[in-house]
Amino acid sequence: MNKPVLPLTYEQLDHWIESLQPALLAEGFTLALGILRGGAPLALMVSHAVGTPVAFLRYDRQTRTVAWDSTLPMPPTGSKVLLCEDIAGRGFTLTDCIAFLQQHGLDVRTLTGAVDDLSRTQPDYAIDARGYFALFPWERQAYTERYRDDWERVEAGATRAMADDHEYATYAIDLDGILLPDVPLARYDEDLAAALAERDALLPFDELPDIDLKTVRMIITGRPEMDRARTQAWLVRHGFDHLQLVMRTPAAHDESSAGAAAHKASAALRGGVTHFVESDPVQALLIAQQAPLLRVIWWDAITQTGMLVGARAWG
Repeated sequence: MNKPVLPLTYEQLDHWIESLQPALLAEGFTLALGILRGGAPLALMVSHAVGTPVAFLRYDRQTRTVAWDSTLPMPPTGSKVLLCEDIAGRGFTLTDCIAFLQQHGLDVRTLTGAVDDLSRTQPDYAIDARGYFALFPWERQAYTERYRDDWERVEAGATRAMADDHEYATYAIDLDGILLPDVPLARYDEDLAAALAERDALLPFDELPDIDLKTVRMIITGRPEMDRARTQAWLVRHGFDHLQLVMRTPAAHDESSAGAAAHKASAALRGGVTHFVESDPVQALLIAQQAPLLRVIWWDAITQTGMLVGARAWG
């Protein structure tokens, strides 16, 4: 996990498979086979790109057993199939599934979303992620400490399985506009000391975003580090002092929307959270652009509504 993260979105994977369409059509595959669960989305994308029917394999890591898990029958001996998995890793999933299919007389090609330095098998089709930690949209929870701890425990042979994906959800939240009202920027320009005093006296919102506060790990605010003492004092007064407070370092990120968003995106990724709740719509878009696998929610405190946002550069 010390390697730089290469986030791969659904859109990027879909475009990559679409670019392979001529080669995949020429292969004349009878089936696209997804290894559950990580290979299933890729097998479905292949099916949409070239019209190949989809079936699935189920693999048990502990016993290294492979099972046919589909209403479609196994194709006849000699059929060519495309076996799909999210990554060709250091384990035996891909090699065991290939062996299973070959034992049934099938001609097997392989497609994985990524191949890296530790891959035991070199797929026929793959995104080169050597030197990186490839992260897929269906495993964004791998950012969290709990997920990584559980994964290492399972890899070491623990009998207890991983938790359900949603149980790893971990939040970070913005401060102003989420826990308390924003003070208009013009007030700071008119009289900084008075604006700060006004902000210190504000009460928390009666209604907070509809999330389980037990899942909130930290507050990531655009307030500068020089405001830490008074910000921490407000959090203590109103019962939020159990949350880690991450503030902006002006030398690294300025106070512009772009600077604040860059600070929040990088802090959220460092903090290992899966969701970030932001009060400013422009910053929410910028954060989503810079951290494409982070679930970014723009929260409008006035209407008490949240909107899941995503963004890609245009032009």
